[in-house]
Amino acid sequence: MKVALLFLLVLPAFPQKKPITLEALYDAPRRANVPGAPIWAPDGKTFLYRQGNRLAVYDPATKSARDVLTLDALDAAAANPPKEDRFDWENRRVRESPLQWSVSGKEILYLGGGDLFLINAESGTWRQLTSTPVAERDPKLSPDGKMVAFRRGWDLYALDIATSKETRLTTGGTETLRNGAVDWVYPEELGLGTAYWWSPDSKAIAYLQFDTSREPLYPHEDLLGLRAVYEPERYPQAGDNNPDVRLGIVAASGGPTRWLDVGDTRNSYLIPRAGWMPDSKNLYVVRTNRVQNRVELLQIGAESGTASVILSESDPYWINTRDDPRFLKDGRRFVWTSERDGFRHLYLYSIDGKQTRQLTRGSWEVTSLAVVDESQGRVFYQSSEPSPAERHFYSIRLDGSQKRQLTAGAGTHGISMGPGGSYYLDTYSKLTSPPATTLHSGDGAQLGVYRAADRSRVDEYDILPAEIIRFKSAGGTEFYARLIKPTDFDASKKYPAIVNVYGGPESQSVRNAWSGITMDQVYAHKGYVIWQMDNRGGSGYGHAFETAVYRNLGPTEVADQKAGVEHLISMGLVDPQRIGVTGWSYGGFMTLNLLLNAPETFRAGIAGAPVTNWRNYDTIYTERYMGLPAENAEGYRSTALPQRAANLKAKLMIVHNFEDDNVLFQNTLQMTDALQQAGKIFELMLYPQKTHGVSGAAARQMDATMLDFFERNLR
Repeated sequence: MKVALLFLLVLPAFPQKKPITLEALYDAPRRANVPGAPIWAPDGKTFLYRQGNRLAVYDPATKSARDVLTLDALDAAAANPPKEDRFDWENRRVRESPLQWSVSGKEILYLGGGDLFLINAESGTWRQLTSTPVAERDPKLSPDGKMVAFRRGWDLYALDIATSKETRLTTGGTETLRNGAVDWVYPEELGLGTAYWWSPDSKAIAYLQFDTSREPLYPHEDLLGLRAVYEPERYPQAGDNNPDVRLGIVAASGGPTRWLDVGDTRNSYLIPRAGWMPDSKNLYVVRTNRVQNRVELLQIGAESGTASVILSESDPYWINTRDDPRFLKDGRRFVWTSERDGFRHLYLYSIDGKQTRQLTRGSWEVTSLAVVDESQGRVFYQSSEPSPAERHFYSIRLDGSQKRQLTAGAGTHGISMGPGGSYYLDTYSKLTSPPATTLHSGDGAQLGVYRAADRSRVDEYDILPAEIIRFKSAGGTEFYARLIKPTDFDASKKYPAIVNVYGGPESQSVRNAWSGITMDQVYAHKGYVIWQMDNRGGSGYGHAFETAVYRNLGPTEVADQKAGVEHLISMGLVDPQRIGVTGWSYGGFMTLNLLLNAPETFRAGIAGAPVTNWRNYDTIYTERYMGLPAENAEGYRSTALPQRAANLKAKLMIVHNFEDDNVLFQNTLQMTDALQQAGKIFELMLYPQKTHGVSGAAARQMDATMLDFFERNLR
């Protein structure tokens, strides 16, 4: 007799992951109270970080952290002056350091509640340096650690730390005459986030004075109260006056300012970078002409005021201003980045302006210069050498030899390296993996994990995979695109698609990097194919790729995006009759452009905060790409969108903040008027926030409105 034995294999039940909905987008748990960005000590051997209200110092050698103090008592002691009644249109890219090391590494300067505090980095004891009814801004410790400079109102001050003696360095500052403070357009378009600098010997301060009185006023109004409140913003539109910018030097002990001649900055020149040279006797100034196709690096004597040109470059299109020159300690050489051979690379120059050598070369971009380690003769930098969609970390010797890739793993590596190059943190992610941060020595060896990847959302939610697609247009240009297939994808079906577009200069959308839970995921879970591509005009693919849009923003980008949609259709995934498009800012401009100039391609589109006429946008950005209106009248006229309102066939929604400080609401009003005059039906969603993006509860309502729009029009 045979006995049959039946074994029942019981498998563990894996919980099904949640779909990504609008609720998940806003309510999904996020990792709380994570350490902030590292602030490296001057010797590069430790770094400070803030976690909640706790300050701690991390030691890479021991891979351990120690607490310095909590900031509660300091914040309680701060005066916390009330905000002014009048809204301040400060640019989002203004930079100031609320925490900074003294050069000795023994003290930490803290800005909190509008006041300054000095903290002993070892014991955690502290001393309050200021307590005033007006906030101190943009503080900077002197290189010798004996003084701290700051801005109060629109003037500069210096405080002797030992004696508490305060010296006013400038006078006459007003909202339109800003001593050591930038206007709106310089940080927005040139990345100039501060406007004063200590001399290396701690004896003087160089500063830029911005006179904005001749910049036009844009008449914003806050309409939410019982009465409208006039809130004008100094905003120079294409062809208008730029601020008058002067460069001055004042002694740290006070006295008159010595002004240096940098040329006519209202109409002829821009000053995107300035600072001291290592000898404290000379300053450097990076100066471009107004349309930014010529750049000069000037050396100006602090005492004599005599200026000489160290180097100059020109380009038939435009020059992208990136890093400051990085001077070596001897003051005779410096590292410079340039796109002169078609891709941004590193160059080592001597101070007489003669090129010493090109350190890097190839059909790829140096994306940032990290550290120059003179003791070992090395330069550390990030680049896109393996792929335009990736970022990696490298070192190379100052003689151009021994180039080494220090990062491993295809994807995007974000690097924070301490001075001297002893240690760095590598935050690495790719399309399929959330970011994790590892600790490394300067030779690239991994020492440990500083912050593990947060996989809580990956484990809980069904984050649909994205993939990078490479294809060529009929003209042979290679493009990169990002594709997300909808949930429960069935290759036998044709899906509606949403094209996510930006498309403007100085941007790259397609990267091998983690994006997590976004509106793209919400759309994909609703059954849409998501497509995003980088068209010509964007960055990351070389200067020739960028300059295809010169003096004619729009038509080239439209042609490339159409080619991308044609490739998407050829893949057999989508229904050609149900394709939508959406984008914000330049992406809003592109959405309208595609609907009006390729009306047969798209069924619906949502244009967020769109530029509709380049005469409405700011001077520095617009003139870089379009030239001056007086010199390119036809280019400005032909790329304006309101005149093409009659071409609209698709369903359209326009979304905009009424007090947008960047893309002025004027753009949307001109577009809506043209659509109304053409008898076109469209939808309009307005928000009252005083910024370029929509945030908070309004953003949640906006995303729901946009999802509803596509559900109504692409099904």
